[in-house]
Amino acid sequence: MTAPEERLRPPVRRPPSWRAQAPVVAVVSLGGAVGATARYAASLWWTTPPKGFPWTTLWVNIAGCAVIGVFMVVITEIRPAHPLVRPFFGTGVLGGFTTFSTYAVDIRGLLDGGQPGTGLAYLAATPLAALTAVWLAAGTTRRVLKGRQP
Repeated sequence: MTAPEERLRPPVRRPPSWRAQAPVVAVVSLGGAVGATARYAASLWWTTPPKGFPWTTLWVNIAGCAVIGVFMVVITEIRPAHPLVRPFFGTGVLGGFTTFSTYAVDIRGLLDGGQPGTGLAYLAATPLAALTAVWLAAGTTRRVLKGRQP
C-alpha cells in the first residue's frame, strides 16, 4: 500500500493592502478631476441647444478615444512609463474626459424629445466613431514612432 499523494494547494491570493492601493486611488481621483474639468469646459465652450444634436459629447468621446489609442501605444510598445502614469492619465484624465454616461443621457433626451431616428443614429455612431478613433490613432502612432526608432 502506498501513501496517499500529498495535494499541493496553490498559495492564497490576498488583495493588496490599502497602503498599496492608496497611490493608485489618489492618482485616478486627481486625473479624473482634471479630465472631468476639461470635459465641462468643452461643454461651456461648445454648448448644445435644447433638443439639438449633442455634438460636444460626440467629439469629446472621439477625441478622448483617439488620445487613448496614442497613449496606450506609447506606454506599452514604445516607452515604459512609471506605474502610476497609466492610472493617472488613462483611467483618470481620459476616463474623466470621455463621457459615456452623458452619451446615454443624450440618447434618452433625443428619444424623449421625439427624435428617435437621431437618437438611434447617435446610439450607433458614437461607439463606432470612438472605436475607429482608437484604431486609427494607435495604428498611426505605431507607424510614426516605430519608423523613427534606430
